[in-house]
Amino acid sequence: MGEKRNYFVTEEPLPTEELIQSVIRPEAGAVTTFIGTVRELTEGKRTLSLTYEAYKPMAEKKLAQLGAELEAKYEGTKVAMAHRIGKLEISETAVVIAVSSPHRDASFKASREAIERIKEFVPIWKKEHWEDGEMWIGDQLENVSYKDQKKPGEEESP
Repeated sequence: MGEKRNYFVTEEPLPTEELIQSVIRPEAGAVTTFIGTVRELTEGKRTLSLTYEAYKPMAEKKLAQLGAELEAKYEGTKVAMAHRIGKLEISETAVVIAVSSPHRDASFKASREAIERIKEFVPIWKKEHWEDGEMWIGDQLENVSYKDQKKPGEEESP
């Protein structure tokens, strides 16, 4: 991975242990790790795989912004987050969030808030591939789909 970065988007498998190690410090009594994986069933529908795309420079800036906000909100925390893009198979890791803090409460809260906020405003798009078709999910909260339209930035076919 080269230089250590606490906030990044990559097509490579996520380095979970490196992210955990990046937040471990002597003053931290708690480290929580959230690992989001590709699940097979969503609302009874069988998923074959997912494809994630991102506006990478902005996504990394937004991850860093979120990390700074969480570190300011939850005193003594240190945060690292990474999201994978490209085609992911069932059970592959899509996102890793590591948070350390002096006490467990702040670590748990910051980790939970991190995953919810990533889904709200980090420019990462998900395409679900099913046995009977596929669809871009407009946002990771799954409130918007691109069933009848292109995702942001996608060109019309000639």
